Amino acid sequence: MNFQTFGNAKAPTLLLIPGLGVSYEIFFPLIRLTEDKFRIIAAEVDGFTLGKYTQFTSVDDQAAQVIEYVKNNYDGHLDCAYGLSLGGKILSRTLERNEIVIDHAILDAAPLLPLPNWLINPLRYYQAANVWTCFHWTGFWKFVFHSHYFDVLLDECRKTWPWGGRQAVLDGYKSVYTNKLETISGADIHFWYGTKEAFAAKPQVKHLMTIYPDVHVQVFEGMNHGQLLVDHPEEVDKRIKELFL
Repeated sequence: MNFQTFGNAKAPTLLLIPGLGVSYEIFFPLIRLTEDKFRIIAAEVDGFTLGKYTQFTSVDDQAAQVIEYVKNNYDGHLDCAYGLSLGGKILSRTLERNEIVIDHAILDAAPLLPLPNWLINPLRYYQAANVWTCFHWTGFWKFVFHSHYFDVLLDECRKTWPWGGRQAVLDGYKSVYTNKLETISGADIHFWYGTKEAFAAKPQVKHLMTIYPDVHVQVFEGMNHGQLLVDHPEEVDKRIKELFL
């Protein structure tokens, strides 16, 4: 795992962890909006790095690397952390280990529960095919694996695919959907999701509320998975800054 830094070195720290199949550069629009007020640390998840071949290990290993980096560089403390999808899963496991202090944590559509065993392999191979089509796109594959965020995901998947490829996607999905968040620690934890992904997100929220009743849940009308960050980074920027008012 690599970490890229931006912004004001003397400002509050903000960790950003991207989702599966995309690079840290998906945060660039948000970084441009936040860098005047924060010291931003953008994580490059193993298997989805840029310019260097890496292998995805596991969600827990990625969380351990985050913890080690924060201990070594920020005295074990972050003012805020935001994780999207897989990034939210990594962030949740970081909070579960409770080895560093994170004042504010945002889990954006984080998968916190395992899937049934019979569903894991079909899903991970389907998603590997989906990501493959972003790199090797044709009219036929566009029809089969159409995505609302075609332009953004196409660009991001093209960047990361050569450095982790199909195996990173397969390993990433398997790790995400074969473990369950058992406990979580933090002073201020938020869970975000869009109404168009409610079917998948609501069970995650229900589970999170059983282990952390004080979670702040925000539902965004008309939004799909990752859409708030992609289409409305100014709203993400606004809500992060509001945590410090």
